[in-house]
This record gives sequence, structure tokens and C-alpha cells, in this order.
Amino acid sequence: MSNAERAAGTDSGDGRRTADPRAQEAISQFVERFAAQMVDAGMARMPARVFACLLASDSGVLTSAELGERLQISPAAVSGAVRYLSQVDMISREREPGSRRDRYRVHSDQWYEALTRRENVIARWGGTLREGVESLGPDSPAGRRLNETLVFFAFLQKELPALLDRWRDHRDQLRAGYGGADG
Repeated sequence: MSNAERAAGTDSGDGRRTADPRAQEAISQFVERFAAQMVDAGMARMPARVFACLLASDSGVLTSAELGERLQISPAAVSGAVRYLSQVDMISREREPGSRRDRYRVHSDQWYEALTRRENVIARWGGTLREGVESLGPDSPAGRRLNETLVFFAFLQKELPALLDRWRDHRDQLRAGYGGADG
């Protein structure tokens, strides 16, 4: 089995791998491609790979050992990646029942939750931007640029709740088509 096939290691929902090397290769390619796009957007490489690996697993839950094996990375690399992903609330850590091992879970509502939490960040940034506009002067080029950013964030804060409400309705309809599974 190639490194790419080991890295992919699809699961059947309970952590066991499937035997189809084509499926494993397809998953490995997805993981690396999506991780590269996340890196291009500013995320560090290892957290991006770990997140993509969790996202691509059927169960959405893997142990550190499983992540290390699938991605062919060291336990230290897994540890650093899951620490970062946990801190930014992209994954959650849970204890494996009857064991001392931790499992890491990506949730189907990951993106929704991330956007919801970003509202608080945008509010904090807004306060700092407001101070910046005042200190740089609202008529200066920098002050106008900061003000435009402030107005953009205010627009997002106003529009985002309605958008998220519409998403919840859409998601519920989508899930009803799956038979109620939350992915």
C-alpha cells in the first residue's frame, strides 16, 4: 500500500478502513488538495491536513494514532495540529469510551459554527477600527480606508444573522432528504 493510500484510509464510521485502494487514493487526493487550498487561504499546513482528513472520514472522528497513520506524520505534528484546531474551534476533543485515548471530531455544522463565532471577532475588530478612524482622522486616506472596512464589518453583522437563519432552514431540508442524518 502506498503512502497516499495509507494517508487516505477511509473508514466505515467506526474507525475501520475500507479495502478499496481507489477510494483511498481519491480521499488522499481530496485531503491534500483541500489542505493546500486552506494553506493558500492562510492556515498552517499540518492543521489544514488534519482538518481535511477528519472532514473526509465517514465518521468525522479519528484518534491521534489514526490521523498520524493516515497522513504519515509524527505524533508531535498531530498534537500541534489538533491543539491549534481545538483552539480555533474547528474540531472538538472527546474521550474514547472506556479508554484514555482522545478522539477528535469535526462536526457537520462546522462552517455554520465558525461563522457564528466570527461575529464576536468582527465586533472586536470594529471597536479597534473605530478607534483607528478617530486617531488617523476620518478624512485621511488611511482613515477612509479603515472606515470602509468598519462599514463592511457593520454590514456583515447586520446581514449575517438572516443569512445563517436561511442556511439553517436550507440545511434542515437537506437533512430531511438524508433521513435526518446530521452527517
